[in-house]
Amino acid sequence: MYENMVTARYYEERLQEEYLEGKQPAFDISAGPIPGELHLAAGHEASGAGVCIHLRDDDTVTAPHRPHHIAIAKGVDLKRMTAEIFGRRTGLGKGKGGHMHLFDPDVNFACSGIIAQGCPPAVGAALAAKKRNTDSVAVAFLGEGAIDQGAFLESLNFASVQNLPVVFVIEDNDWAISMPKDRITDVQDGSKRAAGYDMHGIRVDHDDALDVYEAAEEAIGRARDGNGPTLVEVQVHRRMGHFMGDAQGYRPEVDIERHQARDSIERLAADLRAHDVSDEDLDALRSDAEEHVEAAIEWAKDQPEPDPEEAYDDVFTNPPDGATDRERAGDVRADGGDD
Repeated sequence: MYENMVTARYYEERLQEEYLEGKQPAFDISAGPIPGELHLAAGHEASGAGVCIHLRDDDTVTAPHRPHHIAIAKGVDLKRMTAEIFGRRTGLGKGKGGHMHLFDPDVNFACSGIIAQGCPPAVGAALAAKKRNTDSVAVAFLGEGAIDQGAFLESLNFASVQNLPVVFVIEDNDWAISMPKDRITDVQDGSKRAAGYDMHGIRVDHDDALDVYEAAEEAIGRARDGNGPTLVEVQVHRRMGHFMGDAQGYRPEVDIERHQARDSIERLAADLRAHDVSDEDLDALRSDAEEHVEAAIEWAKDQPEPDPEEAYDDVFTNPPDGATDRERAGDVRADGGDD
């Protein structure tokens, strides 16, 4: 878990540096080696590491628009993920999805920029696992600002009714974009949403990786054993803005300082030292993590960009065999109706 957490933190610090290149002093979102938006999850590392340590490659994970720490903990290919973020042809989505739309079928990981979008697919994966009579589980991560979304609430209901092996993990960093959560939702403890669906709910009140580990062990164990879904909320903290370039004028300076002072990585390091892990061993893990990240970034930057005409590839799935030329062109539906 410590290795995953320090890898995720260093990765995002390096992405921040790469992203801001060419975008200053006047912020230009389209400039630099990483175009578009970038949402970083520094301060969230304990939730990703503490949950995903219990998962296998055949388990499914869906993540929100702040996904890198979860992807790293799930085992997503770091080089191909980085190439995707840099918009390169060898990226996970051929450079078309960017950092909010990562997909790695080798480890059953996906994410989306749409709020709470990952909940229904995770429920679907859990339903598939149940129908196949396997012990695979699914985990859907989301932010505390997403707990009033219909996709989330409907997913809770369906998962409970069908007794599915799925775990919902709310990452509560206190801020729903620029709004404190008490301005946008009626509950301070998101895990209480579980009660309305006769579902087990757990809240981890502070971003301690070991506490997250224990809560996730219980929730994922319940799912694997056929005992249904669980809703887990984990208190994390947001060390950076909602997105790169966010001036955070809405956020009091004292709140930023308070969050910067909390560090789940240093807390886990202290726990490890208390169990006779040496500083030399911790430094070696950090050094290996940094080398791994640097290698991925350098590899990604050397990869080719997609050709402009490739924008038309993979837009739609191929039509079924037997479709007429007119159907292929989209003039009519296969059932004979007009488009």
